[in-house]
Amino acid sequence: MLEFIEKIAPMLLSGAWLTIKITVISVVIAALLALPASIFRIQKSRLYRTPVQVFISFFRGTPLIAQLFLVYYGSGQFRPFLMEMGLWQFFRDPMNCALLTFTLNSLAYQTEIMRGAIQSVDAGEIEAAKSMGMKNSLLYRHIVLPLAYRISFPALGNECILMLKGGAVASVITVMDLMGQTRRAFSQSFDITTYFYAAAMYLVITTSFVIAWRFAERYLYRHQVQRSPNKPSVQINNRSKTATT
Repeated sequence: MLEFIEKIAPMLLSGAWLTIKITVISVVIAALLALPASIFRIQKSRLYRTPVQVFISFFRGTPLIAQLFLVYYGSGQFRPFLMEMGLWQFFRDPMNCALLTFTLNSLAYQTEIMRGAIQSVDAGEIEAAKSMGMKNSLLYRHIVLPLAYRISFPALGNECILMLKGGAVASVITVMDLMGQTRRAFSQSFDITTYFYAAAMYLVITTSFVIAWRFAERYLYRHQVQRSPNKPSVQINNRSKTATT
């Protein structure tokens, strides 16, 4: 048993690192794009709102694996066009296709999360800022966005966890992430415990992320803690729990 673990450990660790890398890159890029997309999403004009709604409906309403196939295999149908545009080198790489698909999928979910958070900001605070003559740019920078990110923080953590686990489908297009390396190791040994070790590694990664996210959440909500001389500190606003595996 020890010999078998020593044999597959390098493969699983390599795959785990690639899984973390794909998740972090796709989620971070999606987070950067989610803010402007959510602002377009809440505009009254259909010219700005409708394209974002269609995008969100598609990526939230279809399976992630179907989206991955559309990007990876579907791009081959447009190879001449992509070659003329100089994009074929990007789309021929399964790693790039996985990153693009996961980024777009996460963007759809994060946009809706941010949209709900922005619309949940207390209208009284916004009116108070406007009554002081604050411009919209300053209003969003100092009032709306800080409050919106505090509101959306637990949900964003859940989205990161879901993307980490859902990203296992990348192995079907030959991306050697944790699940891809697990399938490779299993094909060489036919030992079913290989999948148990992979599941344990996913559990370790997600648990570590949840713990780190909870520390970040406590820091973010530190101003909501009131202290009593006779009682331990109690959190005033008990928001929804952070992401769980």
